[in-house]
Amino acid sequence: MAVLITSMSLAVGEAQSGPAVDGARLEECSSAADSRAREVAAGVAHGDENAFRNLYDSYQDRLFRLALVIGGGDQALAHETVQSVFLIAASRLRRVDSEMHLWNWLARVARQQLGKARRQRQKDSAVITMGELPEAALAEPDGELEEKLEAALLKMPADERQLVEWFYFDQLSHKEISGRLNATPKAISSRLERARAKLKSLLAAQM
Repeated sequence: MAVLITSMSLAVGEAQSGPAVDGARLEECSSAADSRAREVAAGVAHGDENAFRNLYDSYQDRLFRLALVIGGGDQALAHETVQSVFLIAASRLRRVDSEMHLWNWLARVARQQLGKARRQRQKDSAVITMGELPEAALAEPDGELEEKLEAALLKMPADERQLVEWFYFDQLSHKEISGRLNATPKAISSRLERARAKLKSLLAAQM
């Protein structure tokens, strides 16, 4: 799972002018992102397929990570949620003011869809793959949830963390992973089940 790290360094002779320049660049980047978000949202609202494709490409992975954490690690549920969010966006997304406004709208829809799925599964007495996380997870800010997922992964042994990342984030099959690790798909399935249980426990402890 890629971690975005922003670093800003100052040259020795630019100690005084550097912060102002960096601040201007950050403001410019933020303004550009907000402008793109407004254009994409407006395009989706008018049925523009290219705008919808841009929306999907820009937010699919982030929504999947959010849904994976809130949904207790259930990959199928996370994929269903992401698809539901974009279906709703295609018909209901309207004007947004900024990139953050757009993301918050998508995240709110994801939470609503996950809440509905959770209630339906409880009603049907279904069991989520990694078990239910505390209900409070639905109220967690999405940024904090992503941070908790990252923190939980970092606490896992390197081999288990790699296994989870390959399966959930890179979406490799048991067979593909077994080829990389020179193991049988059955052995990979067992190892992944143990890794999922450990990740669930680490996430639940942070909620």
